Amino acid sequence: MTDFVRATGAAGPAVPGAGATHVALPDRFGDCWIERTALDDGLTVVHSHYRPTRELAEETVQTGSSPTLVITLGLAGESGFVAREGTRLRFRAGHTTLTAFNESRGERRFNAEGAVRQLRLVLTGTVLSRYLGEASVARLASRTGVRILGEHATPPWCRALLRPLLASEATPLDRHIAALTLAAEYLRPLMPTGASAAPSPTHLGADDIDKLQRARDLMRSHMDRALTIAYLSTTVGMNECKFKQGFRELFGAPPHRFLLELRMRRAWMLLESGSRVAQAAYAVGYQHPANFSAAFARYFGRTPKSVR
Repeated sequence: MTDFVRATGAAGPAVPGAGATHVALPDRFGDCWIERTALDDGLTVVHSHYRPTRELAEETVQTGSSPTLVITLGLAGESGFVAREGTRLRFRAGHTTLTAFNESRGERRFNAEGAVRQLRLVLTGTVLSRYLGEASVARLASRTGVRILGEHATPPWCRALLRPLLASEATPLDRHIAALTLAAEYLRPLMPTGASAAPSPTHLGADDIDKLQRARDLMRSHMDRALTIAYLSTTVGMNECKFKQGFRELFGAPPHRFLLELRMRRAWMLLESGSRVAQAAYAVGYQHPANFSAAFARYFGRTPKSVR
């Protein structure tokens, strides 16, 4: 049997600086709650924990005058969402899902007994316009229904950023920095750049975009290996010239620079969490720690040993 309940998200918007808003379902449904913290006007962190006693379908209605973009990081378990117009989404542990909507009506669905924990970054209005630009926001606003913009495994360096967003003792500044760093990672493909703001002669099709996104995911999941342009382009089935041009158009940076940025940011997180310099070097694809230290110093302007 399935329990049906109205959404906990109907408690109203969180207010920046007002602390966390905690909303729970009645005890008869199990241990089910959400906690919402507004970090800025248009930037909210939502931590949810659901352990229903029976299968649960929770009605949700979210409306607004501007697009909403949600980054969902699965922490434990798996849940689903079925929109009224038929779109189906799945949220699972270890994966990040990017969605957008102007209006969302549907049901969140949870299986009985299993615990489901998720953390969401919800971006609207001012924040979206600030980081994506009016043109990108207008494109989001022109589409109807709930749209999935991407879903892939959450890389380890992103998981490290969850600590300040979940820890009660974290400072507001630490939370804000972590949230913006995560948002920057997942919004990058949507951000306008000098190369991609205007029409491009490459005319990327859906198949090309899929291949380039696969290459990006390979960079994230296998950065400990010697990744070359030849290897990446061959693996996803593109010639090198089109791969380099298309990658820059889609992600706003050439492949080698994009990979360097991924490696340096992950290395920083590893060092900050206590890894030795050599361990961090090998984890991000450097066979010689000295070469890693030199690259790290060029990128950040400080040595790896100074990060603690």
